Amino acid sequence: MALVTFLSDFGDKDYYVPAVKAKMLAINPQLNIIDISHNIETFDLAHAAFILRATFRDFPKGTVHLVAMNTTGNMTQGYIGVKLEEHVFIGPNNGILSLLADQDPGILVQFADIHLKDTSFPAKDILAPIAAKVASGAAIHDFGGPLTNFRKLMPRNPKATREQIIGHVMRVDRYGNLITNIRKEVFDQLNPGRFSIEFGRESLDRLNSGCDQVEPGDCFAYFNSLGLLEIGINHGHGGNLLGLKFESVVYINFNP
Repeated sequence: MALVTFLSDFGDKDYYVPAVKAKMLAINPQLNIIDISHNIETFDLAHAAFILRATFRDFPKGTVHLVAMNTTGNMTQGYIGVKLEEHVFIGPNNGILSLLADQDPGILVQFADIHLKDTSFPAKDILAPIAAKVASGAAIHDFGGPLTNFRKLMPRNPKATREQIIGHVMRVDRYGNLITNIRKEVFDQLNPGRFSIEFGRESLDRLNSGCDQVEPGDCFAYFNSLGLLEIGINHGHGGNLLGLKFESVVYINFNP
């Protein structure tokens, strides 16, 4: 299956997204191009990485993922292809691809100069042709050699002891719900049966199965489909009402 996903911060009001798609379809009109999102906050690598990490494993193995974030930024050190968990990612070497999993990719390729152009639109002129050709059967090794300077960004990880987990808000979604980096498996390993979840000025001593398990206006906390602790206010914007945002601290205190 010639399947390409496309993630960017281009929005949907300009010509950028259709231009990139047109470039890929000109190479292979049979490509199936799936938009993950083009409404990523501009230049926000953490937002883009969160969305891609949360979704890429749901696509068939062998899918090519085109990542167009900060492709002309000062952080970008060339353009690369990586293979991770039998998925292929094509994008800039600016650290975003280091945030997709806890382990390093199995294959790292630096695209050779012959495939690069002097352009103000590298997503269209550099990355799109390579993504289309890889999705059509080429190998990422066909476009360069081993990458030796894989740029990495350090994710913010929770701290856990027998008494407490200290985590952070990683994403405030469009409903105002706050998705944290506290994982269910860590909570389950440490939970003695009694606990309190503290965020902002609120505290909860129980988990819900979903946001609709509390009355409108009440706070909830549950582990979502990603296995991450999510908190908020039913029928309310939790981020605004609780005064929480990206990187706000969330505590789970264990009571033996």
